Amino acid sequence: MPRDTSIRSVLIIGSGPIVIGQACEFDYSGTQAARSLREEGIEVTLINSNPATIMTDSITADNVYLKPLEKKYIIEILEKHKIDAVLPTMGGQTALNLAIDCENAGIWKKYGVRIIGVDIKAIETTEDREQFRLKMLELGVNVCKGNTARSFLEGKEIAQNIGFPLVIRPSYTLGGAGGGFVEKPEDFDKALAAGLHASPVHEVLVEQSILGWKEYELELLRDSNQNIIIICSIENFDPMGIHTGDSITVAPAMTLPDTVYQKMRDLAIKMMNGIGQFAGGCNVQFSVNPEDDTIIAIEINPRVSRSSALASKATGYPIAKIAAKLAIGYNLDELKNQITKTTSAFFEPALDYVIVKIPRWNFDKFKGTNKTLGLQMKSVGEVMGIGRTFQEALQKACQSLEIKRNGIGADGKEMTNYEQLIDSMTNASWNRLFSIKDAMKFGIPTNTIRKITKIDPWFLNQIEQLNEMEKEMGKYTLDTLPEGMLRKAKQQGYADRQIAHILRCLESEVFKKRHELGIQRVYKMVDTCAAEFEAKTPYYYSTFEGENESVVSDKKKIIVLGSGPNRIGQGIEFDYSCVHGVLAAKECGYETIMINCNPETVSTDFDIADKLYFEPVFWEHIYDIILHEKPEGVIVQLGGQTALKLAEKLDRYGIKIIGTSFKSLDLAEDRGSFSTLLKNNNIPYPPFASVTSAEEAIELSKQLRFPLLVRPSYVLGGQSMKIVINEQELEAQVVDIIKDNPGNKVLLDHFLDRAIEAEADAICDGEDVHILGIMEHIEPAGIHSGDSYAVLPPFDLSDNVMKQIEDHTKKIALALNTVGVINIQFAIKDEVVYVIEANPRASRTMPFIAKAYREPYINYATKIMLGHAKVKDFTFNPHKEGYAIKVPVFSYSKFPDIEKELGPEMKSTGEAIYFIDDLQDDYFQKIYAERNLYLSR
Repeated sequence: MPRDTSIRSVLIIGSGPIVIGQACEFDYSGTQAARSLREEGIEVTLINSNPATIMTDSITADNVYLKPLEKKYIIEILEKHKIDAVLPTMGGQTALNLAIDCENAGIWKKYGVRIIGVDIKAIETTEDREQFRLKMLELGVNVCKGNTARSFLEGKEIAQNIGFPLVIRPSYTLGGAGGGFVEKPEDFDKALAAGLHASPVHEVLVEQSILGWKEYELELLRDSNQNIIIICSIENFDPMGIHTGDSITVAPAMTLPDTVYQKMRDLAIKMMNGIGQFAGGCNVQFSVNPEDDTIIAIEINPRVSRSSALASKATGYPIAKIAAKLAIGYNLDELKNQITKTTSAFFEPALDYVIVKIPRWNFDKFKGTNKTLGLQMKSVGEVMGIGRTFQEALQKACQSLEIKRNGIGADGKEMTNYEQLIDSMTNASWNRLFSIKDAMKFGIPTNTIRKITKIDPWFLNQIEQLNEMEKEMGKYTLDTLPEGMLRKAKQQGYADRQIAHILRCLESEVFKKRHELGIQRVYKMVDTCAAEFEAKTPYYYSTFEGENESVVSDKKKIIVLGSGPNRIGQGIEFDYSCVHGVLAAKECGYETIMINCNPETVSTDFDIADKLYFEPVFWEHIYDIILHEKPEGVIVQLGGQTALKLAEKLDRYGIKIIGTSFKSLDLAEDRGSFSTLLKNNNIPYPPFASVTSAEEAIELSKQLRFPLLVRPSYVLGGQSMKIVINEQELEAQVVDIIKDNPGNKVLLDHFLDRAIEAEADAICDGEDVHILGIMEHIEPAGIHSGDSYAVLPPFDLSDNVMKQIEDHTKKIALALNTVGVINIQFAIKDEVVYVIEANPRASRTMPFIAKAYREPYINYATKIMLGHAKVKDFTFNPHKEGYAIKVPVFSYSKFPDIEKELGPEMKSTGEAIYFIDDLQDDYFQKIYAERNLYLSR
């Protein structure tokens, strides 16, 4: 059936601010869907309150509403625009819940809007645990023994009938919120009450526990002609008991016998057909008993999900893009494979490589929280490694995490205490993968590890082989190491740094030796069809076998370094910056090359840059790509601290940094040099010192005076920052920082108590400076800027203060020889403006200001970096009406044992934008009244 021509305008509902359990994978899906529909000439209207994403950019949709995801704003849109259909499947649980609320309120019917891409009845069947259970039994699909409780008494009764251990799953929640395992009767009451409260409809499924079984997912697509394809099978490395968002996952499934896989396929198709007749994407989760291969259905999500973003990146099959076309009537056999451009989209991708996804956690931001992983998701981001083998993909994923590891082990950071190792494997947390490897090295038998972790023997055997390889390599020096062994180590994903550690030599020596021996990376294409058909899309990963498939053109090239995994302090706003940087460089006539390893984001979509290298943002990988592609230079200003940290290495190796030089980037980070610059320009700053020991800190505190702000240099998101008020606290904090960052200087600043905080974003070409926006924080200084409500433009700074901010910004930008973007933070006390810090890179607030003022500032800044434009070439025309408030959003519900207190270390996971006409607005008055509520140290 061809496209439904009666659909001329579509409303897409976004997923709102990023929270744990619902992150930028939905912005990726929404962006893809919007682009897909616009290709068809459909007018796309979008509602989403998240300012940090590409999804809410004017390049994505025809009409963008940066509004809260509430019924009244849906009505506002429907009053203004003639909308034919709504697509609610691209915005996670938030969008689905809002679509159902509007359906129940009769809003869609009143305005003649059809729901496409899903069937509301299907959502109700899959979200309501009891309906789902009954539907599966009706279809002849095995489910866990259980029942739905709508009251406390009912829950107690069900538990009595089934017996322990049990699992509690609340209806209509995302990221496993409120769910959990209950081993003993005495823990049941508390868990049941929590589950009933977490569910918006106050009902939970109480069912038998299948802890330790194997877990799999299948990603499906179906059109309105009942054609169904399986895009990808995904296997969880971790057994049942850990939320799939917190599990290490592998694609394709590695330990699934073909007979069981075929049975699982049939069940998935039966389930999808059984819940409703809609066209679109669907994710089905199964559990398999390792003893007898019994299959049990866990859940079905009739929408794109976290896994579909991963499956899209894993296969090169753009699920959201195709799902959007199916929603408007196309059938699979009428669409083209987006990678080959010649074959049909009605095919199942074939993978001739392995994908490993590892979640990224931020437990260090939530001191004292329970770090054990369970049914409730706790990770803030994820990375994906692509390799020819599981081992290579696993090592590359570990290198992508940015947790100061060079791969899985072989870096001198092994755990060597028996009790600690056993505890780490028993109570799974962020480091269990590393503990398994350490336990093997320590001599704990693999059988014991299997009994404790319930991880499939095949995976453990793969890690055991790495352990054996290291033992073998340790017998040699670099000079005596056989060439075959070095080649095998590289094929197993070992970084030069790891090999150097094993062989007791330098990383550069390993690099030199392997290049002399011709052991060099080759680049393979992700082509959806295991190289059976020619691919037109340049999407690559590296490996050490076979021919090189990445052909280097003779065009002028620019590399943009991505920001790696999302984490608190470095989120989707940097992905927004990278995408705009790529698009601007394309406009300037460059071939653009993107390097990033985050499967959730738009920057790693295969048709954003001219070439995508899905690789760790890790020195060795980047340097090899640079040697291969020979670019004009590398852009580091757009990828947050991840990219910035690599500037020193790029500079040392003589690789051109586009825009602000390394010398200037380093000067801004080096507190001593930066303060000298401020002093020379007569700019006030709080008294400060840098120290390398606790003794020195205590001595200097007498001159600087308490309270003091203590922090390591080169950090993002206020990592390890603290305000201290006496010598004892100072000593403890300095010792802590030095332990975690040996060789790093510790900075002490006199803390300006009860000061007002503000920040400015500007672009500079080395001669002229244009201030894009100045934002005033509602909370006092001492709360990290990422956790503060901030108002654009400022709401009560005097003309005198505003002039000082403008003067300081211009002076600093020029003194740092900034070419591109800069963000400067200020503290204002007694009408004096002090400079806290300057960051000559894209900031968290730049997308916010760009959205509020409706101007493409990153596009301008990139053209300035590339030398293709000067500040005076742009006509700035910001749209200024009322005020825009940056609203920080926290994921405290995932860490119920933590006090909501705010200080210099950032804790928010996302943000929203809220527009007000004037300062009499009730919303502003409320948050202004609460500005000191959560202030802590």
